[in-house]
Amino acid sequence: MMTVARLHELFESHPDKAMLGFEGQCHDCGKDVNVAVALTPEGFAISGGAVYEPEPDKFHNKCDDCYRKSPQLSNYRRCEVYSRVVGYLRPVAQWNEGKQAEFTHRKAYRV
Repeated sequence: MMTVARLHELFESHPDKAMLGFEGQCHDCGKDVNVAVALTPEGFAISGGAVYEPEPDKFHNKCDDCYRKSPQLSNYRRCEVYSRVVGYLRPVAQWNEGKQAEFTHRKAYRV
C-alpha cells in the first residue's frame, strides 16, 4: 500500500484539495472502485478500498471486498531472475538454499 509519507506528498502537491480520489477498477476483481482519502486531525481516513503505488505515479485500486480477502495485490506474474552460478545461467529459484543466500548478499557495481 501507499506510505503515509507519500500521501503527505500528494496532499502537499494539491493544497487546495481536502480529499483525494482514486477512481478506476479493482486490480483483483475488475469491479469499479472509487477510493477517497481525506486528511483529518487524527490522520488519514481512507474509504472505498485501498490504493497501491507499485511504481512511481502508477496507482492501483483494490475494492473493500478484495482487500478483506487479501491485502496484497494479486494478478502479478512472478518475475523469474536468472543469474550465473557455477559457470552457466540458471533461474535463482532453482538454486539450492546456500547459493540463494549468497545471491541476496551480492552487490551490483558500475564499471
